[in-house]
Amino acid sequence: MKIKIVNRKKFIRSSILIMLIIISGLLGISRTYSKTQISYKEDYILEGDTLWSIAENEINTNEYYKNKDIREVIYEIKELNHLQSENLKIGQKIWIPNL
Repeated sequence: MKIKIVNRKKFIRSSILIMLIIISGLLGISRTYSKTQISYKEDYILEGDTLWSIAENEINTNEYYKNKDIREVIYEIKELNHLQSENLKIGQKIWIPNL
């Protein structure tokens, strides 16, 4: 089967346009939109520590929690450490996200 090209100029223009669309699509696929890699630091509970005080400290010193609501930070720390309540024990190890 042989294809007859009626308008060579139009055919070349259309072919280039299709190739540009395909190439731009492939370039778009290779981009990553993920956030920075999150690491975790371990912290140990000291006398007088509460989830509120820990969250407050993290908001002030940890880039990961910058501009987050303190209740959100407390919830995230509880979830990450599988804490059933706000009661902490001295010497207990907890994990905290860190950038």
